[in-house]
Amino acid sequence: MEYVLLGNSDIKVSRICLGCMSFGNATGMQNWALDYGSSEKIIKHALDLGINFFDTANCYSSGSSEEFLGKALKKYAKREDVVIATKVYFNEGKLSREAILREVDKSLKRLGTDYIDLLIIHRFDYDTPILETMQALDEVIKSGKVRYIGASAMYAYQFAKMQDCAREHHLHTFISMQNHYNLIYREEEREMLKLLDEENVSATPYSPLAGGRLSRLWDGETRRSKLDAFAKKKYDDTKDEDYPIVERVHQLAVGKNVPQSEIALAWLLSKKIVASVIIGATKEKYIDDAVNALNVNLTDEEIKFLEELYRPHKVVGALDKGDNL
Repeated sequence: MEYVLLGNSDIKVSRICLGCMSFGNATGMQNWALDYGSSEKIIKHALDLGINFFDTANCYSSGSSEEFLGKALKKYAKREDVVIATKVYFNEGKLSREAILREVDKSLKRLGTDYIDLLIIHRFDYDTPILETMQALDEVIKSGKVRYIGASAMYAYQFAKMQDCAREHHLHTFISMQNHYNLIYREEEREMLKLLDEENVSATPYSPLAGGRLSRLWDGETRRSKLDAFAKKKYDDTKDEDYPIVERVHQLAVGKNVPQSEIALAWLLSKKIVASVIIGATKEKYIDDAVNALNVNLTDEEIKFLEELYRPHKVVGALDKGDNL
């Protein structure tokens, strides 16, 4: 395993992060989630491979994802040896001070820990003044309940405004951006990645395999691929233009005798701004493939081969005012 510092912090994270949306009681949007026994096996396997970075959210499976993660980590790891990230926004009050303070306490209880290493705001909140949000985030850091803060899935101008607000008022700033980024969705390259580079903020991309579409020739037979309506909404409308890119991933994978997922992840890991890639695994093998991607070296010519067919896409991830997921 390889480890890097996360942004301008002293947190050292594995370059593969285990995303925990796959774990929890199978309800609502996560009706494909794994039960506790299956989740525990995958979390333990990740730890055995040197993964120390785990990403969850207060809204994943109505909080049971946090419960599953906390229980498994307490059984198999020392708290100081792991980095736990969780999120706030998809809750009553979104990013108001009251909501942030309330949701942090709830997450701590579900995770069974005294502190959160990285608290991430899940989206930009149009309804709460930026200063109120940044002051609340600063407050939970000063209280010792949170070590650092990160952001996720927003427009670059919004992230810049929040960082500037924090600096102007001498508050803690964000160290990471969890953004939607993969070979068939590269809109983040227009502005966000350039901003992150200037700010010394690490990118930790989610959906690196586009809901599995980059790990095979698009369609799959897994429970998640059949039931995950949100992933279908994100990707299937642009299948015609994106499928040729997937074919190129397949071609390189065959030539190197590795799974397609290793090519797609190796491409992301080749980007200087990307600190850690978040994978959502429902099988131990998927974690093995992700870790093995660290050993796949792509040449400049191969990277160009993978990138040259990309065409602009509609923004998916960042919300406009009034939007709902």
